[in-house]
Amino acid sequence: MNSRSSASECFVYITLPGQLSAVTAGRFVLMKNPRGDALGRYVYGRSYLENPQAVEIDPVELKRSPRTFETAQLNGVFGALRDAGPDYWGRRVIEKHAGKPRLGEMECLLESPDDRAGALGFGLNNVPPAPQRKFNRTLDLEKLQMLADALIKDDLPNDPQAAQIQDFLLLGTSMGGARPKTVVQDDDGLWVAKFNRADDRWNNARVEHAMLRLARECGITAAESRLEAIGGKDVLLIKRFDREKTAKGYLRARMVSGLTILRADEAPEMRARWSYVILVEELRRIVVDAKKDARELFRRVCFNALISNIDDHPRNHAVIAKEQEWKLSPAYDLTPSPAVAQERRDLAMDCGDQGRYANAKNILSQHARFLLDKGEAEKMINDMKQQVTATWYETVRAIGVSDKDAETIRGAFVYPGFSI
Repeated sequence: MNSRSSASECFVYITLPGQLSAVTAGRFVLMKNPRGDALGRYVYGRSYLENPQAVEIDPVELKRSPRTFETAQLNGVFGALRDAGPDYWGRRVIEKHAGKPRLGEMECLLESPDDRAGALGFGLNNVPPAPQRKFNRTLDLEKLQMLADALIKDDLPNDPQAAQIQDFLLLGTSMGGARPKTVVQDDDGLWVAKFNRADDRWNNARVEHAMLRLARECGITAAESRLEAIGGKDVLLIKRFDREKTAKGYLRARMVSGLTILRADEAPEMRARWSYVILVEELRRIVVDAKKDARELFRRVCFNALISNIDDHPRNHAVIAKEQEWKLSPAYDLTPSPAVAQERRDLAMDCGDQGRYANAKNILSQHARFLLDKGEAEKMINDMKQQVTATWYETVRAIGVSDKDAETIRGAFVYPGFSI
């Protein structure tokens, strides 16, 4: 391995529970099978397997074992490794920074910064580098917003400071999707900063902040968030739940997405496994408190249907482990979608006997999989419907969403087909 651009293998590092620096967990190799398809191989290092403090990389595929693991999914990248890599926005920033129109999977893992989601890292040396502890301050938000706007327009400044400014945005995260974002730091810890776009139909920062608050009002455990007004524009800050600030540095929690838990990918032929019913079955095998997390996931299915959140794909769900045990992460990326259809709307994943239909009867049809009896499930659905109906407008307006924006998203909430 002479350079990152030619690398076909790398070492995988992990920050163990309670530690501030990483150790080497194993080695990942990306190759081609005889048919020319991507094939990934991973093996744990002997010293890691002998480490009494060592933990599994993820609870699904890469459990601690001396055997060699193989996968052909996700272009040969194991789900847990892909979860630690950049998302769509992160890849775009990295490609701009590298001056390449398209990077390979290995390059994306190696070129992404060390603030990635979860506790994993990647490198070409068998000894992990020291933590960089390099983060933007919240006072940089105005400059970051300007750069995000320029990157969206493909109009980055051509001046000596451009590379340095791009480094700011490289501090991104794999949590989330295609929206422009970066990571910032203040006295309380690390936050994902999500920026509005010029082509947004409404003030996304304020609306998403309101949805996180509405979710909490409905009894859902949601990520902590706040708003910052920067240069006349709103920026949403979401507290990173995979990091814990200490006097000496940041503790890291392991994190894997719902996509990994489902043993699926984003290819059309794998969409059959995009299912809350399958997800809760897998979740119950993984987490320490199956009943608590299964019921929590049921609440999120109901909430997504009631606000027409059709972006509830598997990467917008996750489990985390701060110590040995896994649990469902706080909810994040909750966005309403005021669709035209009034009789039927679909979620991104199957939620009952009628597939993706965002309907109370359909959601109720699989209540037992969520460890709920029918009466409990019906009450949960009805209580949440009443809560959303009665308070969504008050909540968004209290956050500062304009009357115009509130009217624009009105059609997302408790659409008529929900109760048919």
